[in-house]
Amino acid sequence: MARVDCVVLGAGMVGVGSALHLQAAGLSVVLVDRRAPGEETSFGNAGVIEGSALFPVSFPRDLKVLVRHALKLAPQSNYRLGALPGLLPWIYAYFVASGTAGLAQSARELRPLMAAARADHRELAAAAGAQNLLRPTGWVKIYHSEADFLSAAPERELARTVGVGCEELDAVGVCALEPHLKPSFVRGSFWPDCDNCDDPGGLVKAYATLFEQRGGLVLRGDARSLRRTGGRWRLETAEGPVDAERVVACLGPWSTDLLGPLGLKAPFAVKRGYHIHLAPEPGVTLSRAIVDRAGGFCLQSTRYGIRATTGIEFALRDDPPDPRQAKLVAPLARRLLPLGAVREAEPWLGRRPAFPDSKPVLGEMPGQPGLWLNFGHSHWGFTLGPTTGKLLAQMMTGATPFTDPAPYALGRFTS
Repeated sequence: MARVDCVVLGAGMVGVGSALHLQAAGLSVVLVDRRAPGEETSFGNAGVIEGSALFPVSFPRDLKVLVRHALKLAPQSNYRLGALPGLLPWIYAYFVASGTAGLAQSARELRPLMAAARADHRELAAAAGAQNLLRPTGWVKIYHSEADFLSAAPERELARTVGVGCEELDAVGVCALEPHLKPSFVRGSFWPDCDNCDDPGGLVKAYATLFEQRGGLVLRGDARSLRRTGGRWRLETAEGPVDAERVVACLGPWSTDLLGPLGLKAPFAVKRGYHIHLAPEPGVTLSRAIVDRAGGFCLQSTRYGIRATTGIEFALRDDPPDPRQAKLVAPLARRLLPLGAVREAEPWLGRRPAFPDSKPVLGEMPGQPGLWLNFGHSHWGFTLGPTTGKLLAQMMTGATPFTDPAPYALGRFTS
């Protein structure tokens, strides 16, 4: 039987980031997952470290837009009718949090994390020898109408207020940044304070290798085997049981499988999403992520091809995949870039763990001494994994937190 200071459950970006920072704080750490690092949600994201992110992805409030979503005419979303009764309380809370005041509060409280994310990634990437996976090229949002561009004005105004870089562009200006884009849009905005990654899963694996090189262990095991015994926590792994005084749950969309039976009460849901890869025509390149607001998708250059990621599917976590959104996105992507065939037989399905206010939960779980939480990053787990891992390690070891952790406490849902 192995005994360590801490077991981290989940080897996505959040779990690996947490393990590295706990290790750097002097703790002996074991990282446990059912799969190899970076092979679940962290594999299938848009590959952007969003240092300039401000407003969370919000629930639409315009009646015409809502009708389009309800009729499944909008590529930004999809839903499974049978899942809606169970999801309606969460969707309503998400709708409330998507109001002007709620978005402003979430943006303000997420800002310290977002502001640190780029530097935190670069520090780990340099130590892991993975700088080649990051491109400091920012990203672009494009708009197909002046009305759509104007609707995003509050985000650009907030950027100016908090000192986040943002440049308003016409179609010519966007195409100067990305010469292979087809000018099928009217406006754009360039956000320089972002890094692009052409292999998100590979970056997680590089960080996990760094963790091992520094003396950490990566083991296979099922988080649901966690038990309290003799004042410690015990987890069964393929290499035998591991005992630890402290456990960190970084299980993303699978968090409630462990935490629900232990008494977790919080408005938690999973936003599903898909990606496909399209083959670029000869000579076609993309230097940075392109977000198509009206189309509800993002394009990113990866080692697998041009990745197109979809918007949100409201469904139960383990419902069968539905390729509708990916099928809608493929022709829209081809209108923007000269792209060929889709490279997968079926779209990749990912699951984003989310609270209604789009902020993660960080802290010790009430009534479960030694069990710490770091999950629920919504669309920003890849961006924020190292940063929330650093903050949690500071909280767990008594170091001075780099920012006030109160906005991310589980108690915000009960107060």
